[in-house]
Amino acid sequence: MTEYEVTYILRPSLEEADVDARATAIAEIISAQGGEIVATEKLGKKRLAYEIDDVREGNYVVMQFKSSAAASKELERQLKLHEDVLRGLVVRLDSRMLAHMKALAEAAPPPPAHV
Repeated sequence: MTEYEVTYILRPSLEEADVDARATAIAEIISAQGGEIVATEKLGKKRLAYEIDDVREGNYVVMQFKSSAAASKELERQLKLHEDVLRGLVVRLDSRMLAHMKALAEAAPPPPAHV
């Protein structure tokens, strides 16, 4: 299986629970095709670089996953069809990028402990 990362932007009118539901549904597309979700990170609402359909903000979500090429193509197709997704980009992570991401994770300070 190949490692991929998808970044997609959801409509800003969605509530936090709706964003979670859409992120779960999009992750299920990969799982249904035999893929594996590695990580999902919701970056929150951010201003877009340019307007898309008269929308100036969007809820950004980044998901890393392992799957076959066919499953990633199906994800791209589904993202284009989904009405709440403004934009989506799927990229294949090569070995250099994976090594860089691992080095960044190791260099990051540990999260603060909850007291």
